[in-house]
Amino acid sequence: MDLRVSLVKGRLELKNPVLSAAGTFGSGLEYQDYGDLSTLGGIITNGLTLAPCSGLPMPRITEVPAGVLSAIGTQNDGVKQFVNEVLPRLPWNLVPVIPNLNASNVDAFSELSAILAEERGVAAMEVNLSCGNDHRGGYPFCQNPVTTARAISAVKRAAGDKPVIAKLSLRTMDIAEVAKAAEAAGADIISCIGMPEGMAVDVRTRRPLLGSVVGGISGPAIKPMALLSVWRVASVVQIPVIGVGGVCCAEDVLEFILAGAQAVCVGTASFADPSAIFRIVQNLPKVCEELEIQDLSAIRGSLELDFTR
Repeated sequence: MDLRVSLVKGRLELKNPVLSAAGTFGSGLEYQDYGDLSTLGGIITNGLTLAPCSGLPMPRITEVPAGVLSAIGTQNDGVKQFVNEVLPRLPWNLVPVIPNLNASNVDAFSELSAILAEERGVAAMEVNLSCGNDHRGGYPFCQNPVTTARAISAVKRAAGDKPVIAKLSLRTMDIAEVAKAAEAAGADIISCIGMPEGMAVDVRTRRPLLGSVVGGISGPAIKPMALLSVWRVASVVQIPVIGVGGVCCAEDVLEFILAGAQAVCVGTASFADPSAIFRIVQNLPKVCEELEIQDLSAIRGSLELDFTR
């Protein structure tokens, strides 16, 4: 079965619709002992910042019902270390490598994208619009259409011919309206959703279970929210949508495609089973055959909503 997906014709072609999710797969190198990286549709790396970032205080991760609550704080060694030491070791000539960009102001987003635009091994850039905006009291860029558009416009101007992915979360006024603003500002692809916020408490110590108190929820618990977001966004934009949230098996991939996604990202499943994403890629053709699906494009966005049949 042909699982190829064209996200941006001639510029971002995937051999299958399964990518790693930012923040759960390291740079990709950390998982190469568990499977062949070149079999993936794409590698979206951990978040990058201009300067090295030490991240948030410990503890940073805890299990919650049907998922994980985490607050890492974009710990990384900075974009120059990624370009000089990590990117050359990735199989970028065999699988698209897509850095995830994190910044607290528009100028930093622009500078990050300008650096990465010069790198042959970078296939595209994913803009984390859940980042807090210094100029708007720390509220995320994706909170409203105006700040979303400003961030995407800045990245697009500096990104050259690299496709730009706008990653949205539910920390927004209206995800459909924000998605339309990102598209109008030049985004080539929409990705949703980033992690919703939550907290967990230890009743014995009377303390929160995360050092930063608040964290992001990921895993199966958020899949219904992610599916709904993809369905809503795909109905209002003309650009491809990538679904993110709770993907654990090949059937989950097909659910997102039925809701309108072109591709999906596998995230927290890789924590529980480091080979999960490779297993999903391997199982997808088998499940499609069982369900008599010969072409993913034929089922994309084809949810049957008439319950009288």
